[in-house]
Amino acid sequence: MTQQAEIYWSSEEKIIVKTALENAYAREVSALVEDVRQRATQLTGTEEVWQLHDFLSARRHDIDGKYDDRESFLLYTLSRLVKDGWLDLSELVGLEPGKRAKVNLLTRM
Repeated sequence: MTQQAEIYWSSEEKIIVKTALENAYAREVSALVEDVRQRATQLTGTEEVWQLHDFLSARRHDIDGKYDDRESFLLYTLSRLVKDGWLDLSELVGLEPGKRAKVNLLTRM
């Protein structure tokens, strides 16, 4: 497989990827907010508050690292988001077919 650094992203593809990443991020954060709301209603004491804090810290670390938009990592970022269910391959229509195929292949690994 071609090294990521060698892949050229056209300006149109960059717009498609940026939009896809923004949409996936919005969906994931929305789901996180809903999860936190539900967890917050079940808080009964200090221990549950600290557990919620720990949960949020871990989620923040995961989310911050997941949305790597450096060109050399885009195929991996996109494939992880598809694999995790935050992005659909149909949102990548307009990318070069080879790139979409690589994203699809990486989701199976």
